[in-house]
Amino acid sequence: MNIFRQTYKDYTDEALMRAIAQRDERAFAVLYDRYGPRMYRFFLRMLWRDAAKAEDFTQEIFLKIIEKPQLFDPERNFKTWIYTLASNLCKNEYRRPPPPEMSWEEPSLWDDSLPEKIDKALFDQHLRISIGELGEAHKQCFVLRYQEELSVAEIAEIIGCPEGTVKSRLYHALRQVVAQMEGWKSERY
Repeated sequence: MNIFRQTYKDYTDEALMRAIAQRDERAFAVLYDRYGPRMYRFFLRMLWRDAAKAEDFTQEIFLKIIEKPQLFDPERNFKTWIYTLASNLCKNEYRRPPPPEMSWEEPSLWDDSLPEKIDKALFDQHLRISIGELGEAHKQCFVLRYQEELSVAEIAEIIGCPEGTVKSRLYHALRQVVAQMEGWKSERY
């Protein structure tokens, strides 16, 4: 066993960032493994389910970490910091016109569980549409809380507002999504 060989699996995110600031590539690889899939999912949800755009934004956020690791304050929580960066990238993207409506894939007609898959696909499609119709601030809170599973305190730090504002936005976002989903349900049955 080589005692000089470092492993980073047990390091905190903040410790990894200190190692990255020292240009340690192995630390970056571990951090990327931890947060790459999370960032991709976040961007996919926030950017109109555009997989190519989500991949580009994921790469962009990690390029920022490689190029300027000194921007991270090790006294802060890394998770809220990276989601703050990601949210700011999304805000910049929202200033551009949205892409045309994306189509969803239909399940194969040869599948035995076709009715269930169609119901799930329709539900998912309507949920995405409902979330997509939320205003930017409400959508951001909704995605961070219910899809990224962050706490209200973490969301407040990410978006830079009081926890009460986050709770209010979540309440109104949920009401709007539920109302739209109820409308879809009554249309369907």
